[in-house]
Amino acid sequence: MTAQMLIAFILFLLMAMPVGYSLVISGWAALSVFGPMPSSMAVMKIFQPTQSFPLLAIPFFILSGSLMMSGKLGQKLVNLASMLVGKYHGGLGQVTVVGSTVFGGVSGSSVAEASALGSMLIPWQKREGYPGAFGAAVTSASSVIAGLMPPSIPLILFATVSNTSIASLFIAAVIPALMLAAGMMLTCYIVGRRRGFPRLTLKYTRSEVISTLINALPALLMPVFIVVLLRVGIATPTEVSIIAVAYALVVSTVIYRDLSAERVMSALVNTVITSGIVLLIITAANIIAYILTSGGVPQAVAQWSLEYLKHPILIILAINLLLLFIGMFLDLPAAILLLGPILVSIGNAIGLDLVQLGIMMCVNLSIGLFTPPIGTTLFVSSAIARERIGAVVKELVPFYLVAIIVLLLVSYVPALILY
Repeated sequence: MTAQMLIAFILFLLMAMPVGYSLVISGWAALSVFGPMPSSMAVMKIFQPTQSFPLLAIPFFILSGSLMMSGKLGQKLVNLASMLVGKYHGGLGQVTVVGSTVFGGVSGSSVAEASALGSMLIPWQKREGYPGAFGAAVTSASSVIAGLMPPSIPLILFATVSNTSIASLFIAAVIPALMLAAGMMLTCYIVGRRRGFPRLTLKYTRSEVISTLINALPALLMPVFIVVLLRVGIATPTEVSIIAVAYALVVSTVIYRDLSAERVMSALVNTVITSGIVLLIITAANIIAYILTSGGVPQAVAQWSLEYLKHPILIILAINLLLLFIGMFLDLPAAILLLGPILVSIGNAIGLDLVQLGIMMCVNLSIGLFTPPIGTTLFVSSAIARERIGAVVKELVPFYLVAIIVLLLVSYVPALILY
């Protein structure tokens, strides 16, 4: 049954069918045609994971991000980042990284961040004399920070398949996200200095910087209060997501005063579409996970790893190589939901903390978002910059190096995230 499902899934992907539909059809066919389960039971298996209270956090975090990002916030954050780092070598690239880090604490979605920031910053960078391919490379690479900064949608998905604390994952992901940001800013500085990229020459007074900081402060505080509320146990992740929506509404109405009925409707429509895509993959992955578990696949893979690879260092290396390969062809949410149960079994077998495993998976699979042939942030940024994929990938080489270094640190130095 497992073999028939995998064959059907691969064939559907080769036919360019969306991942969610491929999972649903191949899983349902394997259960109802080749397995002992009636079609009605297969349908129940598909809808079973939707009855999960923690999953309610996903649409509310998406809604809060949509409300915050669709107003004046984006320009205020860009202005602040420009004042802070625009005067340095590669400054406009660093502005993108800073913006991605802060936006990541609002949106929680890498693709949404690449689209929002890219459409704002890449044309500006090109006007200032930066190569379009470099601007697209910085945007596509730095936007994956959103997959780690709270409220991270991929981390919520991993928590659902591993029964790990969402709060622990959110807190553990902050340092890796900041490490990625620091490494990418350093890369922009070095590349900008070597290639003589122009720097911003505008000078700002202290009062202008303070005023801009105060204007951007509501957005800067959003990820902070999410982590604080979860850390001290005041609210559950789902309750925090609802508070985040209320916070976004208050900030947009009282502070920025740019909330309109059109913005609310646009945010609601975006939330429904994005949540629908994520929930389709979640429901489809549940039936796949049931088939794999019934066939004893997670336990078999864990046993094989212990028998042939033996040492935890080699097993972790093998996990990372597998994820790097899968991430090139499969979208991040689907990869987490499909591989999560298998890797959790391996992690338990070798004594790997599941929080560390979750951060490893998110960092690793995030690299696939800006890696050909399927990288979504890569394609979004390249389309905005109107540059060839090959030219953008060439500019991405140092950013790949930064991401791999952070991945190795997360994999082999657990003290960085387990605190």
